Amino acid sequence: MKVVLKYGTQGLPVEIEPTPRFQGVITPSEPDPLPDPSEAVARSLTRPIRSRPLAEIARGRGSACVVISDITRPVPNPVLLGPILRTLEEAGVPRERTLILVATGMHRPSTPEERERLVGREVLEGYQVVDHRSRAAEDLVEVGRLDGDVPVWINRHYGEAECKVLTGFIEPHMWAGYSGGRKSLLPGISGLETLQHMHGPEMVAHPGTVYGKLDGNPFHEAGLRVLGMVGADFVVNVTLDTSKRITGVFSGDPVEAHREGCSFLARHCVREVDGPLDFIVTTNAGAPLDCNLYQTVKGITGAAPVVKPGGDILIASRCPEGAGSAEYRRILEMVDTPRAFLDRLMRREFFVPDQWCAQETYQVVVERTVWIHTEGLAPEELERFHLRPVADVAQGIRDLLARHGPHARWAVVPDGPMVILKLAGSR
Repeated sequence: MKVVLKYGTQGLPVEIEPTPRFQGVITPSEPDPLPDPSEAVARSLTRPIRSRPLAEIARGRGSACVVISDITRPVPNPVLLGPILRTLEEAGVPRERTLILVATGMHRPSTPEERERLVGREVLEGYQVVDHRSRAAEDLVEVGRLDGDVPVWINRHYGEAECKVLTGFIEPHMWAGYSGGRKSLLPGISGLETLQHMHGPEMVAHPGTVYGKLDGNPFHEAGLRVLGMVGADFVVNVTLDTSKRITGVFSGDPVEAHREGCSFLARHCVREVDGPLDFIVTTNAGAPLDCNLYQTVKGITGAAPVVKPGGDILIASRCPEGAGSAEYRRILEMVDTPRAFLDRLMRREFFVPDQWCAQETYQVVVERTVWIHTEGLAPEELERFHLRPVADVAQGIRDLLARHGPHARWAVVPDGPMVILKLAGSR
């Protein structure tokens, strides 16, 4: 049978031969895309979830800040921004006092070309569009404390705005349970000192920071506390199908609308496997998420819960940007062995931004072998990073079947981390 793996923008067709204990091709179900997404967004602003309409909230406000996701997220920002910006202006918020803030977290700033792709030329020419800078002290303001002594630094533009609107899309997230909602603030527009705490080794290793979990998830709960500190007037979140078309709009109260969107998504993306797999074939969901090795951790960690210790994960991720930032590459070069690296992290011998990504990767690698098919990194680079290169996915599957035997339990997940995989009976 032929399976098309999500890989870059074109996909990667792979011929596979099912074996007796092949568990199938595991995909999310697909709710119908909305026939008129722009109209659905506009309607949601007037009939929001547990909130007054956005126009009523914005009336009398002298300034506004609209937070959008950065280029690593496939959010249809122009579809969302059109109705939001019209509503704000019609409510009396001056256009020149409405700022669009790109929630970069600890990611690199957007290029001029990316900024135009993010918002569209008309919005870019008519509004101020600014990247959040987590390391720029002059851009930050302290709004409170987490866990007693951790300062919460938030972007000053957002903190000073009189009307605060969060946007984004809801997808499975390996720490927050689901993206969207409070995640626009933490990590989206938080300062480096706050992010160091949230990306610290204890948080990453916590059993509650996993895909699909909100209640009892310390990352999610910290986001809610930050939301309470700095405030947000309104959220506009969407869900997308595997072709990046809008399937649902969840606007209104930043907590309740987000939770309703998460519940909707869970019905379509959570999939149970009735027992551990010997190996799995997966992806990083294609472009834009498979842009580099840094992001590829999402597909790796998404597959791990259903693969037995000693098993194998084969992931296809195009990685046109290679490993990612120079800083992240330096972290990978620090890894002598995965276990020793994790031990040093937990002893807090150092802290390097983006170390969380390496920690997540090597928490998987110490128990499972990770094979990667990619165009963006040379085989010797992958080997140096304690990962195994795969030149051809179909041949890689044959090799894994030879390793685990003809009765191996295995599955294919073309959409990667867009599916939340769980073992039957697990919470």
